[in-house]
Amino acid sequence: MTADGIRCMLMRGGTSKGAYFLASDLPADPAERDDLLLRIMGSPDPRQIDGLGGAHPLTSKVAVVSPSTDPDIDVDYLFLQVVVDEAVVTDRQNCGNILAGIGPFAVERGLVTAAQDRTRVRIRMVNTGGIATAEFATPGGAVDYDGGTAIDGVPGTAGAISLDFEGTAGSSTGALFPTGATADDVDGIRVTCVDNGMPSVLIRASDLGLEGDEDPEALEADKALAERLERIRLAAGERMGLGDVSEATVPKMVLLSAPRSGGAIATRSFLPHRVHTSIGVLGALTVAAGVLADGSVGRDLARLPAPGDPFAIEHPTGHFDVDVAIAGRGDGLVVERSAALRTARKIMDGTVFPRPRT
Repeated sequence: MTADGIRCMLMRGGTSKGAYFLASDLPADPAERDDLLLRIMGSPDPRQIDGLGGAHPLTSKVAVVSPSTDPDIDVDYLFLQVVVDEAVVTDRQNCGNILAGIGPFAVERGLVTAAQDRTRVRIRMVNTGGIATAEFATPGGAVDYDGGTAIDGVPGTAGAISLDFEGTAGSSTGALFPTGATADDVDGIRVTCVDNGMPSVLIRASDLGLEGDEDPEALEADKALAERLERIRLAAGERMGLGDVSEATVPKMVLLSAPRSGGAIATRSFLPHRVHTSIGVLGALTVAAGVLADGSVGRDLARLPAPGDPFAIEHPTGHFDVDVAIAGRGDGLVVERSAALRTARKIMDGTVFPRPRT
């Protein structure tokens, strides 16, 4: 941190956008850090007019990156969700989309020396302790953000960034299916509580009187639906071992319906109250793991891919392909593989000037 401002890189990671910082450029005390980030992002304010935030949970995110003390890990990545209209900064979840920019950011800041062709960066997700390996193009030892990879929810194309995950199953709750079952009755609704990197509650859209293809705006405007989902979320959070989640951003709520566009399953994801215009990386990995399990609420809705084919998850702006495999039976279900392909882009690198304290 300098007297005149704080060094910051603004990046798009997957279908999210956030401010990326070196941990050394922010206060070490979490309370001081969070106060500073609220003023940088412009919260609390529905428009975040006086900061970097984009007035939506998907564009009000922060990555804090530091060298890792583990010799097998390159960098540590702490994700912070800055709430738009409340003075809240939370670390109770990971973000796989913002993760897509961590490897390139580490190279840009000199934390990792790039190879001459492609670079692999081992990343510890501090929020839960999971590990991800990012691989991306670095011709001549510099990050190449350009390329021909398109992801739904982002215009144009960019360079591909592969993400391979380790230790995501039960990373926040201690188990892939934290209630010990692949389906439970919560508040009169059959649900699947699952955690493959993002604690989530899967619900059939039809069980809530919905088709599952509604626009995000229509779902957000349904106040009765919001109240019902929040009751289920609070009860499910307790059952998942998360305690009182009334002030937390997890678990996420995901409505499932039969695929309509050639995918495996159709989704509508809540953040937990705004509706995602696509679906998060770890959310997609979690939905896939949940739907693959026998007896889950989504299993008989899905059109499961052939072994080796991607698991295509439909969402409001297209689809997201992930590679997930689970094995075992009953309580012994384990995740054998979790991988995804994303893109990222450096938007701005410079100095941000926080709003003064009031």
